[in-house]
Amino acid sequence: MIAEDAVLLREGLVHLLERLGHRVLAAVGDGPSLLAAAREHRPDLVVADVRMPPGHTDEGLRAARRLRAEQPGLAVLVLSQYVEQTFADELLGERHDGAGTGYLLKERVGNVEEFTDAVARVAAGATVVDPEVVRQLLARRRDPLARLTPREREVLAFMAEGRSNAAIARRLFVTEAAVAKHIASILLKLDLPPAAPDDHRRVLAVLTYLRA
Repeated sequence: MIAEDAVLLREGLVHLLERLGHRVLAAVGDGPSLLAAAREHRPDLVVADVRMPPGHTDEGLRAARRLRAEQPGLAVLVLSQYVEQTFADELLGERHDGAGTGYLLKERVGNVEEFTDAVARVAAGATVVDPEVVRQLLARRRDPLARLTPREREVLAFMAEGRSNAAIARRLFVTEAAVAKHIASILLKLDLPPAAPDDHRRVLAVLTYLRA
């Protein structure tokens, strides 16, 4: 079963997997549809985008984990546009009881051989993690601020001092809008929970900075 909101990618995955001999029971574009279709068809493997409608946060991942709890042995391969540590930890850190698990970046789909090999291994019960995911997760555990630009680190340092966006803008001689964009980028790069309120994520970002 495939869950992907981008129509071209979804149809491309259907065509590719069916050409390789797999039977695609359903292809859907949002989290609720994934839950409904999987409960109806009970697939062996779910290939799901992490972020899907309606909220474009972690609907695909949450739906896949819920289905795995309902259907022991269900293999899950999630696709993500970026390396998202929180989602990787959630998926890979739980018990799977022999069920296959995979976490791949979407760019890997373009390499047909690598992608189809990952599908086969996950379906057979293996755990498959994109090499780039492994590299970035290891780097972030050594330095969680490694992905930030020098300017973003500077903004985060001011945030740790308790300064408002307006105060940071004055110190850096930029607009408040520019500061807001830097903060949004910082929160994204630190893989803070997207569903949490922005003020809570800001506190988590500061704590990450202080621990680094």
